[in-house]
Amino acid sequence: MHELAKMFRPQSVAVVGASGDPEKLGGRALLHLKTLGYQGRIYPINVSAAEVQGLPAFRSVMDLPEVPDCALILLPAGLVSKAVEDCAAKGVKHMQVLSSGFAEEGGEGVAMQRRLAEQARAHGIRFTGPNCLGSISPPDGYFGTFSSLLATARPGPGTVGVATQSGAYGSHIYAVAGFRGIGISRAIATGNEADVDVATAIDYLAEDPGTKVICASLEGCANDDGLRRALLKAAAARKPVIIMKVGSTEVGAAAAATHTGSLAGEDRVIDTVFRECGALRVSSIEEMLDVAYLCSVGPQPPNAGVGILSVSGGIGVLMADACIENGLQVPAMPPEVLAEIRAVQPMAGGRNPIDTTAQLAGRLHVVETISQSMMRGADLGAVMFYLAHLGRDLKRFPPLAKALTGLRRDYPDRAVVAVMTHVDEVRLALEAEGIAVFEDPNRAVRAVAGAERLRRLQLGAEAVPVIALSACNEAEAKRLIAEAGVPVPPEHACASATAAVAAAEALGYPVVLKILSDDIPHKTEVGGVLLNVADADAAARGFATLMERARQARPDAKLDGVLVAPMLKGGVETILGTLRDPVFGPMVMFGLGGVAVELFRDVAFASAPLTPHRAEALIAASRGARLIEGWRGAPPLDKAALVQALVALSRFAAAHPEVASVEVNPFLVREKGAAALDALVSISTRC
Repeated sequence: MHELAKMFRPQSVAVVGASGDPEKLGGRALLHLKTLGYQGRIYPINVSAAEVQGLPAFRSVMDLPEVPDCALILLPAGLVSKAVEDCAAKGVKHMQVLSSGFAEEGGEGVAMQRRLAEQARAHGIRFTGPNCLGSISPPDGYFGTFSSLLATARPGPGTVGVATQSGAYGSHIYAVAGFRGIGISRAIATGNEADVDVATAIDYLAEDPGTKVICASLEGCANDDGLRRALLKAAAARKPVIIMKVGSTEVGAAAAATHTGSLAGEDRVIDTVFRECGALRVSSIEEMLDVAYLCSVGPQPPNAGVGILSVSGGIGVLMADACIENGLQVPAMPPEVLAEIRAVQPMAGGRNPIDTTAQLAGRLHVVETISQSMMRGADLGAVMFYLAHLGRDLKRFPPLAKALTGLRRDYPDRAVVAVMTHVDEVRLALEAEGIAVFEDPNRAVRAVAGAERLRRLQLGAEAVPVIALSACNEAEAKRLIAEAGVPVPPEHACASATAAVAAAEALGYPVVLKILSDDIPHKTEVGGVLLNVADADAAARGFATLMERARQARPDAKLDGVLVAPMLKGGVETILGTLRDPVFGPMVMFGLGGVAVELFRDVAFASAPLTPHRAEALIAASRGARLIEGWRGAPPLDKAALVQALVALSRFAAAHPEVASVEVNPFLVREKGAAALDALVSISTRC
């Protein structure tokens, strides 16, 4: 049994702070347990009453005839600690602290919450909150919450699990789900998360046999490994996770000082982690519930192909456009299939969408033949039927129901979706057969696209493996990454003009000269780079020029001399980078580099360390990948060298927690080989 099981499905509950007044929080929570179908044992705890709402009351948890599976605590903040001590002494192992007045109020509340967590941890108690809404399990009639929603509406039983930090947000999700007819398996609001957090709740829902789909909402995350593990666990169990992330965290100042950090931002990191772990990030409750509904009713589409059968040509085109915009495909039906369709419905137009026209009204029986022909004619992951208002006509709908349910049974791994206005009787009958029903065509398409993308994300989910620096100027940064396996061209750090000339002649002209200083990470800003230095005189003058420019621009900077490097040409400039996110740890970046990095911001991120397969996926996520493959007749570049460099850099970042960020820009990828032309290593403590 999962450690959280008794928070959702307790056989006995103590309500600490139970009230006889149902308008008070302690009274409302007790009333819900009494009246909404809970079959377990309820123990009101009230220091001054022998009976509360018709139930025998007890002065303390210590007086109960058994150890309750879970305690709901609804007391003023100052009385919670004593209640926890009583629960611990009685042997209670699960609590939900619904009381407020803790860290959300700052000041002493923060210290009180810290003491509460320490107190519970010392006794091996797991708890949600404080300042949380509780949990519900509609299939069991269990509503351990004071939510006012339940006075007017109640989510029905189903297979969608909900985990959220915000209580108001969570109650809104399952309220709207209830209005939409989407059943809930379990729902929990974790509040201030002094102990149990959303990651732990997702971990439970991934195991829960009653949950098929998981909806989650995060405001922040302090449990990066726990969240990753939970999402990967759900992906392995083939349970779709649809997740929203609101709010923000602060990216470290050292990382933000580089292109890598400024191009990342928290949202890019969050997107990366969710994607890698097989979860679909959405931007609205509507989208979340639409995708969850589709996944809970029927299968996720096995591919991106969509067949559209419509009684309206215009809406068929609307849906086809929406499919393409959302990453789906609308393959044309082959001629033999079109011939089959027109044999039963001569007026039918189009190749996909198939427009049956309004003349279908008297020939609804032919929909079965048309839809079966479409499924045989192309590789479709989903078939969508636009049926206008036929879902409201109980007398005329049976032939359509036969067509839809027949298709669903003959192709059990494909999604079948009806788009129409309808009465509940029609909708419920179709849902019982695994057919989703929508009224809005665009929402239906977005739900199909989300479910199909989720399937691909789940299949691609992969755990990120777990794997003394003292130098920061470019030469030393390159030495560090070269030792890690990133290719670096031969070059020399020179403290004098004589040494610069000797280095240039050893390398062969033309060469590049660059100012070398830990205090000047962006050399072009001070005129600290000279290209195409062609001879000894130019090298000597160049050394003096760079030193003088640096002294004038940055008189406070410590100058280490000049770096002399070969002048490499050809290929494509890319950027390789790493940053250490404060929540999710080391991340790797790839994109177009040089001056293009800020202009196009064409970068993608992945968690470190990378495998070669994941490095290739990271490259493919950038639009610049097309230049690596060979663009408009240009020869393909050495992708293998790029992959090797990304893997090496990612392992370096994962192995050195003291490294805040690395930026290799440009990293030149050529037809044969690749090379780091510049590098910056930022360390969390001053080197």
